[in-house]
Amino acid sequence: MDASLLYWTNSPPGLDAVTADTNGAIRVNVPLLSVSGPMFYRVRGYAVPTNLVAIPAGSFVMGSPTNEPARLSDETQHTVTLTKGFCIGKREVTQAEYLAVMGSNPSFFTTKDGNGNPISPDLSRPVETVSWQNATNYCAQLTVRERSAGRLPAGYVYRLPTEAEWEYACRAGTTTPFHYGNELRSGMANFDGTYEYLIGEPHHYNPSGIYLGRTTSVGSYAPNAWGLYDMHGNVWERCQDWYGTYPSGSVSDPRGPAAGSYFVVRGGFWSGDARYCRSARREISRPTDRDYYIGFRVVLAPGE
Repeated sequence: MDASLLYWTNSPPGLDAVTADTNGAIRVNVPLLSVSGPMFYRVRGYAVPTNLVAIPAGSFVMGSPTNEPARLSDETQHTVTLTKGFCIGKREVTQAEYLAVMGSNPSFFTTKDGNGNPISPDLSRPVETVSWQNATNYCAQLTVRERSAGRLPAGYVYRLPTEAEWEYACRAGTTTPFHYGNELRSGMANFDGTYEYLIGEPHHYNPSGIYLGRTTSVGSYAPNAWGLYDMHGNVWERCQDWYGTYPSGSVSDPRGPAAGSYFVVRGGFWSGDARYCRSARREISRPTDRDYYIGFRVVLAPGE
């Protein structure tokens, strides 16, 4: 059984159903009821869409240790607890998916690469050249479409991941610079492979490294332990949060500042070297920026 999103109908007060875990087990809290005779309740279930992965609630250490090569000063380690599970896209939103929801494809990588050389059209590449507002509008329109089709539990919405959700999902239980481990070598992800990240040498020059000069079809490289693709490289991924200083202590379900000048993007990109792809690496983007190296993936979770 795949993990499912569930809610109850015709149920007594105090009966709560929760999201099934990744093994398909459903946990339900049932209060003691002073009733006699049989009771019947109807449950309606929703399978997690096949393009999403159910991520369990949990705690992790966000940021990077002070001895991590290429570490930046804004990566202060702190313990984060995510009290609720969520679903996140297995892959970055593709040009085809964006086109189907929004009716247009703003992407640069349709007929040429970053050097102006012709490439074959491929709508399975990630959508890019999207502002923060474009990305959040997509999430809102996708919510409307899926709700109208009866494919969403009551109260659930699509949105961008918070920065904490993104790093938690990327790490998938790891504490190393990359979910792959301590190194990112040419061919492991879509980045400028002429500059790899090796143990003790975070800016290793490899003259034979792979540099494609463009995005690749989503899912072209090995996923992390939770089945998520392209968390390193391909396009920077937009987050919901404004950029700000990390808290100094442990926090639960953090959100960025209430306002700011820049939003957070994560994960590295096709034209950057391996250092940019570290799990803890933070980058910023203005809300209106529309660049051919920034895309996004979606989260499905209860609205707030």
